[in-house]
This record gives sequence, C-alpha cells and structure tokens, in this order.
Amino acid sequence: MKCEKVTKCRLDAVVDVIGSKWNLMIIWHLRDSVLRFSELQGRMCGINSKTITKHLRDLEKESIITRTVYPEVPPRVEYALTEQGRGILPIIDEMLIWGGKFRHPPEGMSGYEAGRTVRAGE
Repeated sequence: MKCEKVTKCRLDAVVDVIGSKWNLMIIWHLRDSVLRFSELQGRMCGINSKTITKHLRDLEKESIITRTVYPEVPPRVEYALTEQGRGILPIIDEMLIWGGKFRHPPEGMSGYEAGRTVRAGE
C-alpha cells in the first residue's frame, strides 16, 4: 500500500484553517465587507467573545484575515479578508452547493448520491 502522508499533510493544513465551524462563519461574514468585532459577533449566533477572539487570532496567524487597529478612543478594530482568505470563498461556495444537494436531493436520489454528483452547467 502506498503511503499518502503528503496528501494527508495537505489535507491537515486545509482542515486546520477551514475545518472549524467558526472559522468558516467568520470567513463567510467577511466576504463582502470589512467588519468591526461587534459587527462580526452580532452576525454570528451563539458565539461568545472569548471564542470569536480565539478564532480571529487563528485566522490572522494563518494570513486569512487582517486585523487593523485604529488609535482612537474608544479603540476601533476592523477585520478583513486577505487575498489568501478570498481564495477560500470558492471552496465555501462549493460546500454550500454540495450541502444544498445533500439536504434537498432530487427525487429518487439519496442525499449522499446527490452530494457526490458533479455540477453540470449550474
């Protein structure tokens, strides 16, 4: 059996970035605009300050988002996607398409079969 260590390492790297529900949600909410911490948190149901802060730091460390601090009182902090972060958006779009097929499969198909079908002309 051939070792798939290289592939597994690449997959691990992808999962480290987008494998978290909260990371995906943050990236999705930043897709169209720059948001302040409170705006971002307000758009995400069920996340507390500690959790969102951890995930924002992780995404910044991976160069998926930028954090800009303005020297004002009170301090203003804004988050935006980097070009590398924008590169994840097509992947999320494909996940949404697959999820729609999986959740609402065509008649006569299981969700699993529908999710595996290749998009044709969509």
